[in-house]
Amino acid sequence: MKKSSTLTTTTSMPASPTLSAQTLSASKISLNSSRCGSAGSGCGSASGSMRSACQSPVRPGSGCVDAIKAKREEIEMDTLLEKAKFYTSVCLGTTAILSVFTFLFLIPFVVDPAISTIIADYDPVPVTCIVIDHIYAEGIKNCSWSSCREGCTSSLTKCHQLFVNYTRIPFSEWERNPRDLDTVNWDVSYTKFLINSEGCGYPPTTNCSIFARQYGFSHIGEPFPCYYSRAYPEVVIGRYSWENNLYHLILSLIIPNVLFAISIGVLSYWYCPCCEKACNKSSRVYAEKFPTKEDKLLCHSDEDDDMEY
Repeated sequence: MKKSSTLTTTTSMPASPTLSAQTLSASKISLNSSRCGSAGSGCGSASGSMRSACQSPVRPGSGCVDAIKAKREEIEMDTLLEKAKFYTSVCLGTTAILSVFTFLFLIPFVVDPAISTIIADYDPVPVTCIVIDHIYAEGIKNCSWSSCREGCTSSLTKCHQLFVNYTRIPFSEWERNPRDLDTVNWDVSYTKFLINSEGCGYPPTTNCSIFARQYGFSHIGEPFPCYYSRAYPEVVIGRYSWENNLYHLILSLIIPNVLFAISIGVLSYWYCPCCEKACNKSSRVYAEKFPTKEDKLLCHSDEDDDMEY
């Protein structure tokens, strides 16, 4: 009987440490709950405050965060300005190129005829002319010249050749006091008659068929106003206006050259090395726009302090 009891005691001993550990943990839990219960709502408020403190973000008023935001805004603003400057430069460069080609195009079609008209010195007061001959010809050999030509660079395959007599009697005076054509003393006889100083033009302002019907064919021998050149008396034209001629000349000279000068001036102000002092560019390099290592370390230390707080 003694041996059996001893054996029973020794076999039941290993289970005791486990039970004591569970009992200890349960007692701790009960002790904590009792303390929290005795303290009332203080324990819950303390834990809630700790959680809120741990979960609260970094305060936006910290100096490091404000500095980073300021630098980011500065970089974004600089990027927008660089983009705007780039697109503006492209537009200015395109404008300068187009201005050059436009001016080169206007030289033979507007500038040169306008200067020739000024040199010819046409009398602004229309005088009296009559058409005495009208020849219609076809073929390059037969069309050495033409009173009207549609296209100043096109070859002549069909032409209207009109010859006139003119007197320096103003046409307004002729209308008030008509004269007998057989008794008129013509200043120039049988001279070429042109539609304008160049003898050519472009539709719709120039239509040679309408011009021929207006002055030739059945209208031969009828007086009409015309303009003669005081520098070259044998040159007679049907259309002339000093104001329009000067107006087109000024526009063709000023507009392309002003646009070209403005475009090149702005581009030179921005990109020319000689204008670097005048540009007043900032001495800061591009790398200084980003935070340095010291700024990053300071930022991390401030964040850690804010988290601990």
